[in-house]
Amino acid sequence: MNHDSYDNSYIAEILNSVKTIAIVGASANDVRPSFFVTKYLIDKGFTVYPINPGQAGKPILGRTFYARLADVPEPIDMVDIFRASDAVPGVVDEALALTPLPKVIWMQLTVRHDAAAAKAEAAGIKVVMNRCPKIEYGRLSGEIGWNGVNSGVLSSRKPVMRQGFQSFGVRKP
Repeated sequence: MNHDSYDNSYIAEILNSVKTIAIVGASANDVRPSFFVTKYLIDKGFTVYPINPGQAGKPILGRTFYARLADVPEPIDMVDIFRASDAVPGVVDEALALTPLPKVIWMQLTVRHDAAAAKAEAAGIKVVMNRCPKIEYGRLSGEIGWNGVNSGVLSSRKPVMRQGFQSFGVRKP
């Protein structure tokens, strides 16, 4: 797969199909981007599991931090990696040890590791690199347009409400 560019349909299918998301590198510091993304995804109705060994057992936004992916009490649909690129292979190996396997490995903005992505894809896992699910959700749902930003998505379709706070959901292509 070409990870330099993603079709809107690929991203939309992922965001419409996942329900549980583990955010590796989530922070309890409310000025960190990982905190904003965690809060946003919770508000959109996703079940979010923050992963941070230094915070394990502590609360964040009504959730509990876990030390590692294997500690999460239910199957994970998507692993969102908020760590430096050199940490990605370890996270992917941890995800590949899960049963069942996650459907998606998502690497945040500026995070990319082609070898780890190839390993995940060889196991049948979809991969997104150098993208933010919060930004992509907002762009594809039309929410970014509410702020006067050109999302590049035009639609005359009536929005379909989804679960979560002020969520129109991601439009299906």
